Amino acid sequence: MAADKHDMVGKALSLLVLLGDSAQGSTATELAALAGLPFSTTHRLLRSLAQQGFVAFDGGSKRYTLGIRMFQLGQRVANANGVAGSSLPVLRALTDQTKEASILGILDGVSVLTVSKVDGPQAFRVTSDPGTHSPLHATALGKVLVAYADDSADLVATLDLYARTDKTITDRSDFAADIRAVRDRGYATMREENEIGMQALATPVLSADGRVVGAVAIAAPVFRLPFERLLDLLPQLRAASAELSARLPS
Repeated sequence: MAADKHDMVGKALSLLVLLGDSAQGSTATELAALAGLPFSTTHRLLRSLAQQGFVAFDGGSKRYTLGIRMFQLGQRVANANGVAGSSLPVLRALTDQTKEASILGILDGVSVLTVSKVDGPQAFRVTSDPGTHSPLHATALGKVLVAYADDSADLVATLDLYARTDKTITDRSDFAADIRAVRDRGYATMREENEIGMQALATPVLSADGRVVGAVAIAAPVFRLPFERLLDLLPQLRAASAELSARLPS
């Protein structure tokens, strides 16, 4: 009996995983085929999951989706772990893929606050440790946060565009154009604008309603990674952004 119960739990979890991979939801027939289960078993499990709020059923389309209970549990885990704790597994995976440092930053006034960082396996370290602040206008993380902020226009117009290096953008019109480009292409770059010898690529972390809650970046020294190869890592970075969007507490 215990084995049968565990088996049913496993089958129910497999249905939840399948629904999590289906943005538009699935019918019971589709789920039964994907899970390799009899339709009667699938229907019984889905009905039980719906009663507990783990799945939702649309009578019009006859499709099931993940329910509010799953969202509530996810938010509890994210809030319990905090932003740093929730983000570290994603950053570690990103660094494992790219072999370069991964950084999560959030907007803090007129600066970027580094929340989490995972150094790459190479000897050369990125200096943006958790708890440190960096300028918005001279970093890839900062440019993303400015581009997607509710008060983006105000930030572009009022930020102090002081020179961090001789490559920092200090002209207001040039900075405005750079921020427009970030919004158009969905990512920002930093090419020795904040620190000579360092470059970075960043993408936004968005909440369910499309508001920016942070930015994630890959940073690497120019002597080790040509800029074109850094851009090649954009798909991995965007995948990490999407996962962070789902993980982080809103």
